[in-house]
Amino acid sequence: MTVPYAKGLHEVADGVHAYLQPDGGWGWSNAGLVGADGASMLVDTLFDLRLTGEMLEAMEAVTSTRPITTLVNTHANGDHCFGNELVAGPGVEIVASAAAAVEMDETPPESLAALVASVDQMPDPMAGFIRQSLGPFEFEAITLTPPTRTFTGIDRFEVGGRAVELIEVGPAHTAGDVLAWLPAERVVFTGDILFIEGTPILWAGPVANWIEACDRIIALDAAVIVPGHGPLADADGVRAVSDYLRFVDEGTRLRHEAGMTSAETVLDLHAELDATPFGSWGDPERLVINVETIWAGLEPGYARPSIMKLFSRMARLAGSLKP
Repeated sequence: MTVPYAKGLHEVADGVHAYLQPDGGWGWSNAGLVGADGASMLVDTLFDLRLTGEMLEAMEAVTSTRPITTLVNTHANGDHCFGNELVAGPGVEIVASAAAAVEMDETPPESLAALVASVDQMPDPMAGFIRQSLGPFEFEAITLTPPTRTFTGIDRFEVGGRAVELIEVGPAHTAGDVLAWLPAERVVFTGDILFIEGTPILWAGPVANWIEACDRIIALDAAVIVPGHGPLADADGVRAVSDYLRFVDEGTRLRHEAGMTSAETVLDLHAELDATPFGSWGDPERLVINVETIWAGLEPGYARPSIMKLFSRMARLAGSLKP
């Protein structure tokens, strides 16, 4: 299916829509809407209330007669759940994996609001990196709104007569990643198991689970694949994400065995990535997180750097890549 990568609501199957947000970089996530008989299901909200409100307004042509009765959060990152409060209410069920529900409390909107508020006291390139990645969003006054129902494994239910399968594939990108699969329509919403034309970020791992999740998406033989970030994908796009993960995993393991540090590995591996098809993907600085997560799996007891140190390293790498 040819759908332009433009901001807004796009029908990808009968009554099934993708809400896209270019350019798909930090915080610019996608969502989905499934209109059924007298009801609708929303797949993910957005990073703040303003953006989520704009999205819900764009969906009113569908939801005015088929109100949202189910909201699925594919995982716990704020750009997929911080807008939940605008959908929550009587008659609305919010569904996520049990692991995602636990993880939602770990990075509340208040912490991101405080980080952005302190940016003027940060040195460059950290200040510039935070402004670019988090500055466009408004984290103040968000009330974190958790799921009302959780599950593990596979959850099957109907919304207005449409069959839905939620398939837990985490821990991978995060602790509780979920695919939202519509078997009759052959549409899958993948959350952040797929970053298309952008660098994946391995917050949780293990990387093997993420590769297996990609294989699972391919096995669905979906007609439409809606990623968490970026334009609509096909099976080749899924394979590209899997190939990137394999490349980084193998490259990290080899350098670990050779006695390099994780920081040295990032720089050395980035130089090698530059000559691959992945070299043109957005946000390549996420390699810092990916290497550290893989490294922690190779060394029991490894003291992973703090999140602020990791962001500082990403900022330095991102700064070095600009002309």
